[in-house]
Amino acid sequence: MKTYAEINAKIELGDAVVMTADEIMDYVDRKGIDAVAEEVDVVTTATFGPMCSSGCVLNFGHSQPKIRMTEAWIADVPAYTGLAAVDVYLGATQLRHADPANMDYPGEFRYGGGHVIEDLIAGKTLQLFALSYGTDEYPRREIRTYFTIHDLNQAIMVNPRNCYQNYNVAINDSDRMLHTYMGQLEPNRRNANYCSAGQLSPLLNDPLYETIGIGTRVWLAGAQGHVYAEGTQHAGGCERTEGGVPMEGAGTLALTGDMKEMRPEFVRGASFKGYGVSLAVGVGIPIPILNADVLRRTCVRDSEIMAPVVDYSHDYPEKTGRVMTRVSYAQLRTGEIEVEGQPVRVGSLSSYHKALEIANLLADEIRRGDFLVSEPLRKLPRDVAMLPLDIRPEPS
Repeated sequence: MKTYAEINAKIELGDAVVMTADEIMDYVDRKGIDAVAEEVDVVTTATFGPMCSSGCVLNFGHSQPKIRMTEAWIADVPAYTGLAAVDVYLGATQLRHADPANMDYPGEFRYGGGHVIEDLIAGKTLQLFALSYGTDEYPRREIRTYFTIHDLNQAIMVNPRNCYQNYNVAINDSDRMLHTYMGQLEPNRRNANYCSAGQLSPLLNDPLYETIGIGTRVWLAGAQGHVYAEGTQHAGGCERTEGGVPMEGAGTLALTGDMKEMRPEFVRGASFKGYGVSLAVGVGIPIPILNADVLRRTCVRDSEIMAPVVDYSHDYPEKTGRVMTRVSYAQLRTGEIEVEGQPVRVGSLSSYHKALEIANLLADEIRRGDFLVSEPLRKLPRDVAMLPLDIRPEPS
């Protein structure tokens, strides 16, 4: 048994032994679980891919005379102003004004909140336009100005749902093309898409939420952030393997961090034809090796992680719950799976290469003593279910 304090003491001295989730499996095979549990202090996990439920809180400071913003646009993308005078929340999936109506590119959404966030972190100059009804203390009714992230008092990424613990493999069993948040799905099962780093993904390496919880320090696009809550749609109670690994989408994390410390290569706006815009985010989470059981779960392999193949022509918009089959991430990474006897080419919306880069960057920060592990303030719930939105009549 090790404690967080003991591991952090080794990190501060530069003596911690750190390995990535990609490395630890073969190392345990060679040396044995008990020996490695004693030797290794931290295993780093990571993921990089589109995470729609992301956004940021921005504070602009006060103009002269002051304005209490009631409507605001950043680079023509609407921001939510119902917070305070000059605080706004910008969602990653918010579309630029009039973009959906652009008939030169039907069905294409080329710019939105995710792209604004990318541009801000890259240091680009953007336009703020805001309106107000005017009050005694906030008499200004309109403002138009240009700013960079360095002109803001605060730029805080606040993501209600990141790092899905497993997810669907999307396929299309109909005879028409589908455009989805899982990418373009060709008719008659001609392709399938998935989105997970598999054996590198944080919550798949801590499937029972033993070390990742509320307050856990995370590497968020290069900044040191933390888990501030369970993520929205968090559903810990689901079918799992003997090792606790979920066989469908399960846990999620709500993450926050300082955008001024983030690196632009790990925050990228994304556009999905026929769906909208999103934000690809890089996240790394260290797992302190407190005991052999924690280590054993970080040794999960792609061949042991099963994902459900779901027909998006039936499950969206009408949820039927039909799982056509389950496939391993080892099969997915070959580029082809078999569905009911039919070979299907498969692609990934998540980058394993970028996830591995993040896991190694985080490992280097820990070895240098620049990143400590943190004990959760509270555990993530294990047995909750995600509730549907029922359409009900007005109460009498």
